[in-house]
Amino acid sequence: MKNKLIVFFSVCLLLIPLTLTAKGSGDQGNVSGEEVTLEFWTWRTEDVEFYDKVIDAFQKKHPKIKVKQTAIKNTEYNTILSASLQGGGGPDVFMGRAYGGLKPLADSGYVLALDDLVPELKSYSEPAKSGARSVTDGKIYGLPALSQAIFCYYNKDVYNKLGLKVPTTWAEFISNLETCKKSGIVPLANGSKDGWTVETLMGGIGPNFYGANDFFNAVTTGKTTFEDPRFVEAVKKIGELRPYMPELFTGVGYTDIQGSFINEMSAHMIGGSYEAGTFKAQNPSLAFDVFPVPGEKAGTQYVTFYADMNWAVNAATKQKDAALTFLKFLGSKEVGNMIVSELKMVSSVPGVDTKLDPFVGKVITLLKNSTSYIFLVPFRYEQPTGSSLWQAAGQGFLSGSLTAEEACKKVQDGIASYYKPFQK
Repeated sequence: MKNKLIVFFSVCLLLIPLTLTAKGSGDQGNVSGEEVTLEFWTWRTEDVEFYDKVIDAFQKKHPKIKVKQTAIKNTEYNTILSASLQGGGGPDVFMGRAYGGLKPLADSGYVLALDDLVPELKSYSEPAKSGARSVTDGKIYGLPALSQAIFCYYNKDVYNKLGLKVPTTWAEFISNLETCKKSGIVPLANGSKDGWTVETLMGGIGPNFYGANDFFNAVTTGKTTFEDPRFVEAVKKIGELRPYMPELFTGVGYTDIQGSFINEMSAHMIGGSYEAGTFKAQNPSLAFDVFPVPGEKAGTQYVTFYADMNWAVNAATKQKDAALTFLKFLGSKEVGNMIVSELKMVSSVPGVDTKLDPFVGKVITLLKNSTSYIFLVPFRYEQPTGSSLWQAAGQGFLSGSLTAEEACKKVQDGIASYYKPFQK
């Protein structure tokens, strides 16, 4: 018996180095050592090739973790994702909405809280983490991925041809639009068929008329309302752009807006920083730049800022270790630098090289004077959301069925139905 025990312990001692070696050099995210497959969902159908590259880079490091990407149309994504998670299925890792878009999934227990699982979160900026933090329990349910800004794109070749200068006042902006119109160029690509693009118009135009951070702080604390004359004036300014938008602009949707600017049929487009990568991919010769939509007077001009999305993990995943390994890779500097250099977007990952792309550098410079997205950041946590209210009211205003005052009242009344600072 004694000899058998000696042999047994000797074998164990021989196996320990082999076990440590296998664990150290093998797949850290797959404890069992067996091959697993993760489902990865995004709403960026235009970035499928990019995420294929990311997945390839990940699988070279973790060959036993296979990742299958599914891209879903952005306007259908929330509904499909929610239904899948409710049914006990869905992806293992997925793009998660920020702010109020995060709340239903977190409150329902469909997403993993990452505070104790991802120590790297400590190094992320507070503005980035705010989009991933639950207002219900204060926990973080997503690894911040991207931040965006909203401004006006312009075609540099058109500006050179017509002798235009980047506007510093609203009057100069309107003058540029008028010059484009007289030259037979569609001045502004934007339309209003898709409600969220009307919210983008407010994000681009509004801040330098309603008062940027001063108004934002006042309205979120209930010291003023959306019927404030400053906000009404911002809405009216959006209306002044009707003559410069495409014919029948109420029927012009997002892909039409994009296509018009990409194909150089229009001189300007008010949109988010997320557009740049698509522009360069679809028309490499397109010469474009951006400027903040100016207010009445020259001087400091603000752009709208928001945390765009997070990487989230399905709380019901059967591959938790592998899912967290992939999540952390998505939050690595390697992927962050790819986001900057290839997608031309502002990565939330700390320490990325922002000099990899001049456009991203320009966006970061503009963000030095930024204000939060007025409806997205504070008013998407309850129903009806500020976004849905403004999108419908804004469409009504642009179509002529509502006055600016009526549109603002609809927004105010809807939010006041649940927002306590408005119920004093």
